Amino acid sequence: MLTITVRNRKGYQQEIIAGDHVVFADEPIEAGGDDTGPNPYELLLGALGACTSITVRMYAERKGWPLEGIEVELSHNKDYRQDCENSVEKKVRIDRITRIVRLSGELDDTQRQRLMEIARRCPVHQTLTDGQVQVLDQEARL
Repeated sequence: MLTITVRNRKGYQQEIIAGDHVVFADEPIEAGGDDTGPNPYELLLGALGACTSITVRMYAERKGWPLEGIEVELSHNKDYRQDCENSVEKKVRIDRITRIVRLSGELDDTQRQRLMEIARRCPVHQTLTDGQVQVLDQEARL
């Protein structure tokens, strides 16, 4: 089991402790934060991008393919649409993540296509898209 500890620091600043690593998250100044780190959605996109890049790199190395570099660019927005299934009047928000994967190296078209398939199989992508994530909340007093 993976365990991460997040502690509130000053204002909206959060200290994220992952083993021996510490990362800070915050909100931008215009949202009332001090902008001392990425906001939570930026961290989420960073996690997806890092996982994508690592997964593609591992696969290419295992195959001995000439992948020289990987760059993953991500963006997030919310798309508001009518929910046709439940009610004509109910608004539904769809979170949309756009991921652009740039591969460099002397890869042929078949290798490039396969690496893009592998990108869609990275564990974080699967966690976000398989519809089986449960967040179990428990309160504990400090």
